[in-house]
Amino acid sequence: MSKTKKISKSFLGFLIVSILIWFVITLSKEYTTQLTFFVSYKNIPQNKLLQKEPIKTIDAVVKSTGFNILRSRFNKNKLVLNAGYLNRKSLDKYYFLSKNQKNSIQKQLHSGMQLVEVLQDTIYLNLGSLISKKVPVIPNLEINYHIGYDLSKAIEIEPDSILISGPKGKVDYINSLKLDLLKLQDVKADFSEKVTIDKKQLSNLKTNTGFVTIYGKVEKFTEGSFQIPVEIVNLPENVKLTTLVKTVQVVYVVALSKFNRIDKESFRIECDYKISEKNNLNYLIPKIVIKPNSLKSVKVIPNKVDFLIQK
Repeated sequence: MSKTKKISKSFLGFLIVSILIWFVITLSKEYTTQLTFFVSYKNIPQNKLLQKEPIKTIDAVVKSTGFNILRSRFNKNKLVLNAGYLNRKSLDKYYFLSKNQKNSIQKQLHSGMQLVEVLQDTIYLNLGSLISKKVPVIPNLEINYHIGYDLSKAIEIEPDSILISGPKGKVDYINSLKLDLLKLQDVKADFSEKVTIDKKQLSNLKTNTGFVTIYGKVEKFTEGSFQIPVEIVNLPENVKLTTLVKTVQVVYVVALSKFNRIDKESFRIECDYKISEKNNLNYLIPKIVIKPNSLKSVKVIPNKVDFLIQK
């Protein structure tokens, strides 16, 4: 029994060594075979842009030792093809011949590997003419301010427009670019936020930047009010009327930092008699004709002024 085990182990060892020797001899021989290589492209003309993704692999016949062939099957290094010299087939379809790049491809192969033939004789590229134009960006905002706080001036975007480049048919269709959502909660201070462009719009397009900065100046606001005299304009000389009220209340909202700059003289209220006469109204409509630019909102109470014609 012991002798049988000893023979089996010796035989197994001999078999393994034999297989290894056969494997080395086999891989040392030279073979001609077909391999698939991943490819990328360089030197695409600057005034052109790929409209469709070109082929990602090419098949080639090579001659080399089994060792090199086996190594190439596991090593997925890309071959770089030169798209700098193209022939035109149609409006947006171009091509180059792989045989014209045989020397370049050969230099990219493993040492000791000979390129026999590239099976894809013609490589096609779909290229569109590249044009550029500036388009405005459109913010997508969801901002909730702390109670009593709000913007003191319009939100600023820097830059407010972006240069896009791409195929003419695509660029002509785009007149603006949307930004990704900017969501802020309980805001009570100035903010500056970088926001990226919504990438769904950028298929086959290049931009000079991928983001913009949104600025917001935030202040605390307060409410004020004044009783302002009503002035009647465009009243014919032969018409005498009496209003039932001599003043109206102006209620306004302004940033706290500017509250003390507002006074009664900051407002002027007029009622145009011609408007009431033309529309056959038995009341006047008070209208604010002078007010500070700094106000966030303003309203007049009441919004109608009754009057009596004196005969």
